Amino acid sequence: MADTKRRLKIFLFLFIVLTLVGTLGFMKLLNLSFAEAIYYNIVTMSTVGYGDIHPTTPQGQLFAVFLIMMGGATFLGVIANATELLMVKRETTTRMKKVNMVLGTFFSEIGYGLIDRFSHQDKNIAVLRPMLLMNTKWGKKEFKNAKNTLATHAYDLSVDPSQLKGFCNFLMEKRQFLIDLIENPVLIENEGFSETLLALFHLMDELNSRENFESLPESDIRHLSGDFNRAYKRLALQWLDYLEHLKEQYAYLFSLAARKNPFNPNANPVVLD
Repeated sequence: MADTKRRLKIFLFLFIVLTLVGTLGFMKLLNLSFAEAIYYNIVTMSTVGYGDIHPTTPQGQLFAVFLIMMGGATFLGVIANATELLMVKRETTTRMKKVNMVLGTFFSEIGYGLIDRFSHQDKNIAVLRPMLLMNTKWGKKEFKNAKNTLATHAYDLSVDPSQLKGFCNFLMEKRQFLIDLIENPVLIENEGFSETLLALFHLMDELNSRENFESLPESDIRHLSGDFNRAYKRLALQWLDYLEHLKEQYAYLFSLAARKNPFNPNANPVVLD
Protein backbone atom coordinates (compact mmCIF):
# COMPACT_ATOMS: atom_id res chain seq x y z
CA MET A 1 0.00 0.00 0.00
CA ALA A 2 2.88 2.38 0.75
CA ASP A 3 4.23 2.03 -2.81
CA THR A 4 0.78 2.68 -4.28
CA LYS A 5 0.37 5.83 -2.17
CA ARG A 6 3.80 7.06 -3.22
CA ARG A 7 3.06 6.50 -6.92
CA LEU A 8 -0.32 8.22 -6.56
CA LYS A 9 1.31 11.28 -4.98
CA ILE A 10 3.84 11.47 -7.83
CA PHE A 11 1.16 11.21 -10.52
CA LEU A 12 -1.03 13.76 -8.75
CA PHE A 13 1.88 16.18 -8.56
CA LEU A 14 2.62 15.73 -12.27
CA PHE A 15 -1.06 16.08 -13.11
CA ILE A 16 -1.33 19.38 -11.23
CA VAL A 17 1.86 20.72 -12.85
CA LEU A 18 0.73 19.74 -16.35
CA THR A 19 -2.71 21.20 -15.71
CA LEU A 20 -1.18 24.55 -14.76
CA VAL A 21 1.32 24.52 -17.63
CA GLY A 22 -1.35 23.43 -20.13
CA THR A 23 -3.89 26.01 -18.99
CA LEU A 24 -1.41 28.88 -19.17
CA GLY A 25 -0.04 27.61 -22.47
CA PHE A 26 -3.46 27.41 -24.13
CA MET A 27 -4.39 30.84 -22.81
CA LYS A 28 -1.36 32.30 -24.56
CA LEU A 29 -1.19 30.16 -27.70
CA LEU A 30 -4.93 29.99 -28.48
CA ASN A 31 -5.97 33.26 -26.86
CA LEU A 32 -8.48 31.49 -24.58
CA SER A 33 -9.99 32.64 -21.31
CA PHE A 34 -8.93 30.85 -18.14
CA ALA A 35 -12.16 28.81 -18.02
CA GLU A 36 -11.86 27.83 -21.69
CA ALA A 37 -8.17 26.99 -21.33
CA ILE A 38 -8.56 24.74 -18.30
CA TYR A 39 -11.55 23.03 -19.94
CA TYR A 40 -9.61 22.39 -23.15
CA ASN A 41 -6.57 21.31 -21.16
CA ILE A 42 -8.54 18.63 -19.29
CA VAL A 43 -10.25 17.49 -22.49
CA THR A 44 -6.86 17.17 -24.17
CA MET A 45 -5.12 15.36 -21.28
CA SER A 46 -7.96 12.89 -20.93
CA THR A 47 -7.89 12.36 -24.75
CA VAL A 48 -11.66 12.95 -24.96
CA GLY A 49 -11.39 15.46 -27.79
CA TYR A 50 -14.84 17.02 -28.20
CA GLY A 51 -13.61 19.20 -31.08
CA ASP A 52 -15.42 22.37 -29.98
CA ILE A 53 -12.02 23.95 -29.33
CA HIS A 54 -8.95 23.02 -31.37
CA PRO A 55 -5.53 24.52 -32.07
CA THR A 56 -5.16 26.32 -35.40
CA THR A 57 -1.46 27.19 -35.26
CA PRO A 58 1.57 24.85 -35.48
CA GLN A 59 2.69 25.96 -32.01
CA GLY A 60 -0.71 25.19 -30.53
CA GLN A 61 -0.88 21.82 -32.29
CA LEU A 62 2.58 20.79 -31.06
CA PHE A 63 1.69 21.90 -27.54
CA ALA A 64 -1.54 19.85 -27.68
CA VAL A 65 0.45 16.78 -28.84
CA PHE A 66 2.83 17.26 -25.92
CA LEU A 67 -0.07 17.42 -23.46
CA ILE A 68 -1.77 14.37 -24.98
CA MET A 69 1.42 12.31 -24.61
CA MET A 70 2.41 13.53 -21.14
CA GLY A 71 -0.98 14.39 -19.71
CA GLY A 72 -2.70 11.24 -20.95
CA ALA A 73 -0.17 8.99 -19.22
CA THR A 74 -0.33 11.08 -16.07
CA PHE A 75 -4.13 11.12 -16.07
CA LEU A 76 -4.27 7.33 -16.47
CA GLY A 77 -1.63 6.96 -13.74
CA VAL A 78 -3.78 8.89 -11.28
CA ILE A 79 -6.88 6.83 -12.10
CA ALA A 80 -5.03 3.49 -12.02
CA ASN A 81 -3.24 4.12 -8.72
CA ALA A 82 -6.31 5.61 -7.05
CA THR A 83 -8.31 2.52 -8.07
CA GLU A 84 -5.54 0.20 -6.87
CA LEU A 85 -5.36 2.03 -3.53
CA LEU A 86 -9.10 1.62 -2.99
CA MET A 87 -8.89 -2.09 -3.81
CA VAL A 88 -5.91 -2.61 -1.50
CA LYS A 89 -7.73 -0.82 1.33
CA ARG A 90 -10.79 -3.00 0.81
CA GLU A 91 -8.68 -6.17 0.78
CA THR A 92 -6.78 -5.02 3.86
CA THR A 93 -10.02 -4.31 5.73
CA THR A 94 -11.41 -7.74 4.82
CA ARG A 95 -8.18 -9.47 5.80
CA MET A 96 -7.96 -7.64 9.13
CA LYS A 97 -11.51 -8.66 9.98
CA LYS A 98 -10.54 -12.30 9.45
CA VAL A 99 -7.32 -11.85 11.42
CA ASN A 100 -9.14 -10.35 14.36
CA MET A 101 -11.75 -13.13 14.31
CA VAL A 102 -8.86 -15.58 14.78
CA LEU A 103 -7.34 -13.35 17.46
CA GLY A 104 -10.66 -13.36 19.28
CA THR A 105 -10.60 -17.16 19.34
CA PHE A 106 -6.99 -17.12 20.52
CA PHE A 107 -7.65 -14.80 23.44
CA SER A 108 -10.81 -16.64 24.47
CA GLU A 109 -9.05 -19.99 24.33
CA ILE A 110 -5.68 -19.16 25.85
CA GLY A 111 -4.74 -15.45 25.70
CA TYR A 112 -6.77 -14.18 28.64
CA GLY A 113 -5.60 -17.06 30.81
CA LEU A 114 -1.96 -16.42 29.96
CA ILE A 115 -2.14 -12.68 30.60
CA ASP A 116 -3.84 -13.36 33.92
CA ARG A 117 -1.06 -15.76 34.94
CA PHE A 118 1.66 -13.40 33.77
CA SER A 119 0.19 -10.32 35.42
CA HIS A 120 -0.09 -12.10 38.78
CA GLN A 121 3.68 -12.67 38.66
CA ASP A 122 4.52 -9.14 37.51
CA LYS A 123 6.47 -7.36 40.25
CA ASN A 124 5.60 -3.98 38.73
CA ILE A 125 1.92 -4.62 38.03
CA ALA A 126 0.92 -1.77 40.35
CA VAL A 127 2.55 0.65 37.90
CA LEU A 128 1.05 -0.97 34.81
CA ARG A 129 -2.50 -1.73 35.93
CA PRO A 130 -3.92 1.84 36.27
CA MET A 131 -3.13 2.58 32.61
CA LEU A 132 -5.00 -0.51 31.40
CA LEU A 133 -8.29 -0.19 33.28
CA MET A 134 -10.22 0.65 30.13
CA ASN A 135 -13.88 1.44 29.58
CA THR A 136 -16.22 2.02 26.64
CA LYS A 137 -15.25 5.70 26.48
CA TRP A 138 -11.67 4.96 25.49
CA GLY A 139 -10.46 6.57 22.24
CA LYS A 140 -7.26 6.77 20.19
CA LYS A 141 -5.54 8.92 22.81
CA GLU A 142 -6.13 6.42 25.62
CA PHE A 143 -5.01 3.49 23.49
CA LYS A 144 -1.88 5.37 22.42
CA ASN A 145 -0.98 6.12 26.04
CA ALA A 146 -1.62 2.49 27.01
CA LYS A 147 0.59 1.22 24.17
CA ASN A 148 3.40 3.55 25.24
CA THR A 149 3.03 2.25 28.79
CA LEU A 150 3.23 -1.38 27.66
CA ALA A 151 6.15 -0.68 25.33
CA THR A 152 8.23 0.99 28.07
CA HIS A 153 7.06 -1.13 31.01
CA ALA A 154 9.79 -2.78 33.11
CA TYR A 155 8.71 -6.40 32.65
CA ASP A 156 10.00 -8.32 35.65
CA LEU A 157 8.09 -11.49 36.39
CA SER A 158 8.67 -13.30 39.65
CA VAL A 159 9.15 -16.87 38.45
CA ASP A 160 8.13 -19.34 41.17
CA PRO A 161 9.65 -22.79 40.48
CA SER A 162 6.72 -24.46 42.26
CA GLN A 163 4.34 -23.03 39.64
CA LEU A 164 6.37 -23.88 36.54
CA LYS A 165 5.00 -27.40 36.20
CA GLY A 166 1.42 -26.12 36.17
CA PHE A 167 2.34 -23.43 33.67
CA CYS A 168 4.05 -25.99 31.45
CA ASN A 169 1.02 -28.29 31.56
CA PHE A 170 -1.28 -25.40 30.68
CA LEU A 171 0.77 -24.55 27.59
CA MET A 172 1.15 -28.19 26.52
CA GLU A 173 -2.61 -28.67 26.69
CA LYS A 174 -2.97 -25.81 24.22
CA ARG A 175 -0.08 -26.90 21.97
CA GLN A 176 -2.23 -28.30 19.17
CA PHE A 177 -4.42 -25.22 19.23
CA LEU A 178 -1.34 -23.01 18.82
CA ILE A 179 -0.01 -25.21 16.00
CA ASP A 180 -3.34 -24.85 14.20
CA LEU A 181 -3.01 -21.08 14.50
CA ILE A 182 0.44 -21.14 12.87
CA GLU A 183 -1.00 -23.09 9.94
CA ASN A 184 -3.83 -20.59 9.50
CA PRO A 185 -3.13 -18.68 6.23
CA VAL A 186 -4.99 -15.61 7.53
CA LEU A 187 -2.21 -14.95 10.05
CA ILE A 188 0.75 -15.27 7.66
CA GLU A 189 1.08 -11.50 7.15
CA ASN A 190 0.43 -10.55 10.78
CA GLU A 191 4.02 -10.21 11.92
CA GLY A 192 3.12 -9.05 15.42
CA PHE A 193 1.02 -12.09 16.21
CA SER A 194 3.57 -14.42 14.57
CA GLU A 195 6.20 -13.04 16.97
CA THR A 196 3.81 -13.59 19.87
CA LEU A 197 3.25 -17.23 18.90
CA LEU A 198 7.00 -17.73 18.46
CA ALA A 199 7.65 -16.38 21.96
CA LEU A 200 4.98 -18.70 23.42
CA PHE A 201 6.31 -21.76 21.59
CA HIS A 202 9.82 -20.99 22.78
CA LEU A 203 8.64 -20.65 26.37
CA MET A 204 6.68 -23.89 26.03
CA ASP A 205 9.69 -25.77 24.67
CA GLU A 206 11.97 -24.36 27.37
CA LEU A 207 9.62 -25.52 30.12
CA ASN A 208 8.91 -28.89 28.53
CA SER A 209 12.66 -29.57 28.26
CA ARG A 210 13.04 -29.61 32.04
CA GLU A 211 12.09 -32.61 34.15
CA ASN A 212 12.46 -31.28 37.67
CA PHE A 213 11.44 -27.68 38.26
CA GLU A 214 12.05 -27.73 42.01
CA SER A 215 15.83 -28.11 41.71
CA LEU A 216 16.57 -25.55 39.03
CA PRO A 217 19.62 -23.35 39.72
CA GLU A 218 19.20 -19.61 40.06
CA SER A 219 20.94 -19.06 36.72
CA ASP A 220 18.28 -21.14 34.94
CA ILE A 221 15.49 -19.31 36.75
CA ARG A 222 16.90 -16.03 35.43
CA HIS A 223 17.02 -17.51 31.95
CA LEU A 224 13.40 -18.62 32.14
CA SER A 225 12.44 -15.20 33.49
CA GLY A 226 13.69 -13.65 30.27
CA ASP A 227 11.51 -16.04 28.25
CA PHE A 228 8.51 -15.26 30.45
CA ASN A 229 9.04 -11.51 30.13
CA ARG A 230 9.37 -11.72 26.34
CA ALA A 231 6.14 -13.70 25.95
CA TYR A 232 4.34 -11.45 28.45
CA LYS A 233 5.29 -8.22 26.64
CA ARG A 234 4.37 -9.47 23.17
CA LEU A 235 1.11 -10.94 24.38
CA ALA A 236 0.10 -7.76 26.22
CA LEU A 237 0.81 -5.55 23.19
CA GLN A 238 -1.08 -7.92 20.89
CA TRP A 239 -4.03 -7.90 23.28
CA LEU A 240 -4.16 -4.10 23.27
CA ASP A 241 -4.01 -3.96 19.44
CA TYR A 242 -6.86 -6.44 19.30
CA LEU A 243 -9.00 -4.42 21.71
CA GLU A 244 -8.36 -1.21 19.78
CA HIS A 245 -9.67 -2.92 16.66
CA LEU A 246 -12.76 -4.05 18.54
CA LYS A 247 -13.34 -0.54 19.83
CA GLU A 248 -13.24 0.86 16.28
CA GLN A 249 -15.22 -1.87 14.54
CA TYR A 250 -17.32 -3.81 17.05
CA ALA A 251 -18.42 -1.82 20.08
CA TYR A 252 -20.43 -4.70 21.55
CA LEU A 253 -17.41 -7.05 21.42
CA PHE A 254 -15.20 -4.38 22.95
CA SER A 255 -17.67 -3.93 25.80
CA LEU A 256 -17.35 -7.61 26.77
CA ALA A 257 -13.56 -7.63 26.28
CA ALA A 258 -13.19 -4.57 28.54
CA ARG A 259 -15.30 -6.23 31.24
CA LYS A 260 -13.06 -9.33 31.02
CA ASN A 261 -9.87 -7.24 31.22
CA PRO A 262 -7.20 -9.63 32.62
CA PHE A 263 -5.28 -6.70 34.09
CA ASN A 264 -8.28 -5.72 36.20
CA PRO A 265 -8.41 -7.68 39.48
CA ASN A 266 -12.10 -6.80 39.78
CA ALA A 267 -12.99 -7.79 36.21
CA ASN A 268 -16.52 -9.08 35.90
CA PRO A 269 -18.33 -9.91 32.62
CA VAL A 270 -21.68 -9.26 34.35
CA VAL A 271 -23.11 -5.83 33.55
CA LEU A 272 -23.80 -4.18 36.92
CA ASP A 273 -24.99 -0.71 35.85
